[in-house]
Amino acid sequence: MDDVFRALSDPHRRRVLDLLRQRDGQTLSDLETQFPEFTRFGLMKHLKILEDASLIATRKSGRFKYHYLNPIPLQDMADRWISSFAAPWARGLSQLKWDLEEGNEPMTAKPKHVFTTIIRTAPEALWDALVNPEKTQLYFPYRPVRTGGRAGTAYDRLAPDGTAVIKGEVLEANPFTRLVITFAAQWDASVRNDPPSRVTYEIEQQGECCKLTVVHDEFEGETQTYRLVGGGWPATLSGIKTLLETGKPLKYDPMAASRVSAA
Repeated sequence: MDDVFRALSDPHRRRVLDLLRQRDGQTLSDLETQFPEFTRFGLMKHLKILEDASLIATRKSGRFKYHYLNPIPLQDMADRWISSFAAPWARGLSQLKWDLEEGNEPMTAKPKHVFTTIIRTAPEALWDALVNPEKTQLYFPYRPVRTGGRAGTAYDRLAPDGTAVIKGEVLEANPFTRLVITFAAQWDASVRNDPPSRVTYEIEQQGECCKLTVVHDEFEGETQTYRLVGGGWPATLSGIKTLLETGKPLKYDPMAASRVSAA
């Protein structure tokens, strides 16, 4: 975590994170307008430090490189020092403080989420954690049914009472590298009419570790599903990381985190 604390120690880098929190998916040119005191190269150095600490994730589209706030390292710190019982309260109070101080501006503003995390594991083990129902239920609290790692197969996640929480279909499955699924939220009336969105998992081996990138996109605007899942993904990825690195599940409900963050 030393690289995270080093990255956060500079006020300019913290401002970059604030700007991405207000409007995610900005290019270097977008951010340059907010830092007239820096040369382009100077700002690139700050962005590189944030990227090396996994506090931002980047995606290329054509000639442009877009930067996204990645809260996974901060979630890992919270998991380390905040108990699972205190976490929802801490998140709720943090949201309340933001609302009161920032004029009720939402934490996220663009219909796309990008998250990355580094996991000390092999691609085969990470892939198994993503597609094997026996593994997924160890980091996600709802029972998976009809789950598989083959394109064209459907999947459901069910609440204890048997009602569907999430429905979807596997669109693309390249073992050990890439999994693409649709995501139709069903957990309450506020999200059931939202059109399905898309989730892409990308696995990149880096020595004895794997870089896992999750892109949740194809929202039709800032839907309720979009607003809710932003709080749930960091907890889910922390759960995958904890399971694969320690062999023990992280007792944390990402759906509860989503509901508190959107309350």
